[in-house]
Amino acid sequence: MSNSAAYGKTIYLDYAATSPTDPEVLEKMRPYFSPQYGNPSSLYQSGRRANRIIELCREDAAKIINASPGEIIFTGSGTESDNLAILGAARANRSAGNHVIVSAIEHKAVLESAKELEQEGFKVAYLPVDKSGRADPKELARAIRPETILVSVMYANNEIGTVEPIKEIAEAINKKRKSGGAFPIFHTDACQAAGYLPLDVKKLGADLMTLNGSKIYGPKGIGALYVKKRTKLAPIILGGEQESGLRAGTESVPLIVGFAEALRKAQESREEESKRISTLRDYFEKRLKEEIPNILINGDPKSRLPNNLHVSIPNIEGESMLLLLDNYGIEASTGSACSAKSLSPSHVLLAIGQSPELAHGSIRFTLGKYTSKDDLDYVILIFPEIVRRLESTSALTLKSQKQK
Repeated sequence: MSNSAAYGKTIYLDYAATSPTDPEVLEKMRPYFSPQYGNPSSLYQSGRRANRIIELCREDAAKIINASPGEIIFTGSGTESDNLAILGAARANRSAGNHVIVSAIEHKAVLESAKELEQEGFKVAYLPVDKSGRADPKELARAIRPETILVSVMYANNEIGTVEPIKEIAEAINKKRKSGGAFPIFHTDACQAAGYLPLDVKKLGADLMTLNGSKIYGPKGIGALYVKKRTKLAPIILGGEQESGLRAGTESVPLIVGFAEALRKAQESREEESKRISTLRDYFEKRLKEEIPNILINGDPKSRLPNNLHVSIPNIEGESMLLLLDNYGIEASTGSACSAKSLSPSHVLLAIGQSPELAHGSIRFTLGKYTSKDDLDYVILIFPEIVRRLESTSALTLKSQKQK
């Protein structure tokens, strides 16, 4: 039996990895599994009805981010949206240039796409960040060349929660554009930001923006990409004319319905929820600092997502902390869920100047709508003891090695 039995439930603190589907969202989706199961590409009545539902959802999503319905492309995930943005924009506009800039702390969906472009002959520059994880718009402006066709800087980092100066970055890009020119195209990954930050694409200045249903209490397997009018993209999935020819494959009506409803709810509640959750996060951070004096807080202390607390502890392995926390029913992570099986230190922590040894001792707690103060008090009771136990073991190991 798990030690969590003493508390009576699992404490989930990995909302940046995924979130449970909101019951109201699930109820909205249910009819479109059955009986309203028509293929939206079909010409008969049930197909036309399914297509109409998708277009209504497209209108709803567009309204939320201040876009036009035709600028919303539904995809299978945030990763696919990132892939389509990076690969699609670079390949479609290669005649205009072959230079791409991405920040050093992007999600692997962007970084791996950038590496693929390098294999195809593109030149990729990796924009550095400061020790808090923020990119400098002035440094970005200096990195832009006449042949730069694409810049990608995420809205908020998925590991350390740092919120980037997206508006200032967009302004720097606009100043570099030739009069009336379209390049560089600006993409931002807003998967982590959607529940906590405003998404008005006109105010942000983005040409492409990635969203993901599973981070906002919607279903998994659905994402969206905002594509500003007249921005050229090449599809990366072929075989049909769905989604304006940019994403082949039969659309999933229930998932699209769930995404649109989750996005609506997330944006409607974001200000109130951000206040509630930042108060909890700040309390949690304060108490952990009191109990673990050598704990290091990662990310920008002011410009950080309200639900994110990413810490590093010297001389301890993050995986050991996670496994012991799991014994007590506490679920957290060492960083991005997409990199959870990798033994390499976090590229984000290395980019902000941490040593590989310290980066290995990191852990990410991300709070969500079901997190309570009682939950955090339970973690505060358990986690410092785990740290002390591991520190004791580490000290004994170091002493034994020195004696040899």
